[in-house]
Amino acid sequence: TLLLALQMAHAQPPEKVPETTFRVGTDLVELNVSVFDSSGKILKGLPQSAFTVYENNVKQEISVFRQEDVPVSLGLLIDDSASMESKKDRVASADLAMIKASNPQDEVFIVAFNDEADVVQDFTGDANLLEKALRGLRPKGQTAMRDAVLLAIDHLRAKASRDKRVLVVITDGEDNSSISTPQRVIEAAHQANTIVYAIGLLGEEQPASAARAKAQLDALTTATGGRSWFLADVNAIAAITPEIAHEIRNQYVIGYTSSDPAKDGKFRTTRVEVNVPGATVRTRSGYYARP
Repeated sequence: TLLLALQMAHAQPPEKVPETTFRVGTDLVELNVSVFDSSGKILKGLPQSAFTVYENNVKQEISVFRQEDVPVSLGLLIDDSASMESKKDRVASADLAMIKASNPQDEVFIVAFNDEADVVQDFTGDANLLEKALRGLRPKGQTAMRDAVLLAIDHLRAKASRDKRVLVVITDGEDNSSISTPQRVIEAAHQANTIVYAIGLLGEEQPASAARAKAQLDALTTATGGRSWFLADVNAIAAITPEIAHEIRNQYVIGYTSSDPAKDGKFRTTRVEVNVPGATVRTRSGYYARP
C-alpha cells in the first residue's frame, strides 16, 4: 500500500503540466503578419525590434516572435456555380500549383459551393485525392460563397490539426444565395483566427454586381489579414496561387499577452506597424476577448 501511495504521489506532477500550459496559452494573442516592401515583394528577416503591436490603440509588449515555415490547415473553397463551367479546368490546375508550392506537411480540404456548400474532400496530404476532387466538380446553380466560408470555418474548428488556419476562396461572381450575412462571416473568421485569401474572376460580371462582390471579398480578406486578387482573365490565376502559398510560408508570428486582462467577450482591434519606409503590413484586424 505504501509503494502504491508513493507511485501515485510521483504520478501527480506530470498531470498538472498540460493544464498550466493551457492556461498560459489562452492569454496569448497570436498574429500572423505579412510584410511587403514598396514594390509588393515579401520582406523577410526583419528583427523583432522592427515591429510594434497595438491593441485598441494601446502599445503591447511582444513576448513571441518568429518567422518560420509551419504546416497549415488549408481549405480550398471553389465556386461550382454554372458560370464556372468554362473556367473550372484552369482553376483546378492553379489550385494544384498552389498545393505543390505549399509546405509538404500541410493538410488540405476542399469545399465546393453553388446554391449549397459541401466538403467534397476532407483533410488530406495526398495530391492525387485533391486533384480527383478538383477535376470532378460539375458546375451548376448559383453562388452561396458566404455559407461556404462559414462551413469551412466550422470544419477547421472541428477537424484541423494545425494551429495556423487558412482559407482560399475562388469565385466568379456576386454571392446570390447565402443565408449568412457578411458581418457574421467576418465575426466567425475572427473567432477561429482564420486567414482568408480570395481570387475574384469577375471579368464577366455586370459592373454593379462585380463591385459588390469585390467589396465583400475585400472586407473579408482585409479583416483576417489575407488578400484579394481580381482578375479579368482566368488565365492570370496560374501566377496568383503559388504567390499565396509563398506568402503563407513567409509570415511572421507575433504574440503578446494583452495589457487589458478583462475577458469581457468584446472585440479588440489589433494593429502592427513596422519601421521600414514604404512597407505594408497585413494581419487580422482584431479578436474577441473570450474566457
